[in-house]
Amino acid sequence: MRSAAALGAFCAVSFATLTSACIAAEMRGVTATEIRIGQTMPYSGPVSAFGALGKGEVGYFKMLNDKGGINGRKVNLISLDDSYAPPKSVEQTRRLVESDEVALIFSSIGTAHNTAIAKYLQSKNVPQLFIGSGASKFADIAQYPQATMGVQAPFRYEARLYARHALARNPNAKFAVISQNDDYGRDYLAGLKDVLGEKYDAVVTNATYEIQDPTIDSQIVKLKASGADVFVIAATPKFAAQAIRKSFEIGWRPMTFLSNVAVWISTVMEPAGLEAGTGILSTAYVKDPDDPAWKDDPGVNAWREFMTKYVPEADQHDTNYVNSYNSAMALEAVLKACGDDLSTENILKQAYAIHDLELPMLLPGIKINTSPSDHVPVDQMQFMRFTGKSWERFGELQTGN
Repeated sequence: MRSAAALGAFCAVSFATLTSACIAAEMRGVTATEIRIGQTMPYSGPVSAFGALGKGEVGYFKMLNDKGGINGRKVNLISLDDSYAPPKSVEQTRRLVESDEVALIFSSIGTAHNTAIAKYLQSKNVPQLFIGSGASKFADIAQYPQATMGVQAPFRYEARLYARHALARNPNAKFAVISQNDDYGRDYLAGLKDVLGEKYDAVVTNATYEIQDPTIDSQIVKLKASGADVFVIAATPKFAAQAIRKSFEIGWRPMTFLSNVAVWISTVMEPAGLEAGTGILSTAYVKDPDDPAWKDDPGVNAWREFMTKYVPEADQHDTNYVNSYNSAMALEAVLKACGDDLSTENILKQAYAIHDLELPMLLPGIKINTSPSDHVPVDQMQFMRFTGKSWERFGELQTGN
């Protein structure tokens, strides 16, 4: 009987050990003290200004680790430069998965870039969370079952709001669009078409650019010649600044909408010329730390303290750092909800079960919600207008879904 009891005890211990080993094997990138996550960022190349997102997220997890991490584990964010080139995004993502063995990919920047790595990540069963793109395609659960859109409003939704706003003021409006020649730019065209319907081809003139182009002056001249009275700038910061400046120089003053990924004063409005940008419209979903309305806001003050201590070299006028703060905080909430079960299955389960999560740097009233059938965390925005000095919000929150 003693032998049988001893054998039973041995088997129980062996089974427990085997079970723990199996769970550990399933929890790729996780040890008793660490959670490894990875991302690619354009720290160099044509949109290096977006590298601020990665710098802010690295700083956030350093702050979190100084406070003890998540459920006793430190978060090790490995952030690699891809120069905003999709082939390099693929190469660096493979390194993160196969060499660094990360638990998930977080907030990698770029529509084409996230598209390029999605099938590979699915084949390796690696979650692709809070991606750095507002492209509505990533909400397609059949195509991207393990991806969650970023903590930003989708580009297509944004374009729908622009079309509705313009038509409310002029039902016969003609639209001119400068767009990046990829899925990012095409999402804005799709949003306009959603609203304009059968009239789209008759009232929309589009000109595109490649990210390697030195200038888009000729495209702006062409768009002015179309006779459009509405101008939509679906461009990243460098080209957005060029579009604003050139249209001002040639005396073209249509109602102008600017993609909300390019509203930064220091990297877009000032280089374009503050006078040139006066009156331009865009949308917001985050608090702008430069807005006097948030002077005494606890969330903004906490963000400033974080920035000063953990990203001291950063320009606190650059709202990219606000977006990075929101994204990192959203991932923190998911990882905390996972508890000690950091398997891919549970990470995805928690990522798709966010309910009314309020982040201190989102506009009041905007809450993050996801479900197994909804991978769009944010779908509300508020209009804002550039005064020549700052952006001023107006109207109620709106959704473009």
